[in-house]
Amino acid sequence: MKHLLLTAGLMLATAQTLAAALPCADLQTKIETKLAGKGVKNYTLEIVSKGTETTNRVVGSCDADKKKIIYKRSSKAHQPEKAE
Repeated sequence: MKHLLLTAGLMLATAQTLAAALPCADLQTKIETKLAGKGVKNYTLEIVSKGTETTNRVVGSCDADKKKIIYKRSSKAHQPEKAE
């Protein structure tokens, strides 16, 4: 039983590390897909450095936790922009 718990804990820690190491473009695409599936419109996703102060919602971190993706709600009807 102890081995099972240890294995599960290590798998969770590894999954978090791998998720943080995703390239920003890949994570941004995944987030856009989820938002589209939920019917969310009128927004932008912006990739910024980790230290950037923002009042907007942070929806992900990428590039080994060096950058973050922020979600901005927009009142205008337009397509989501892809930041590079």
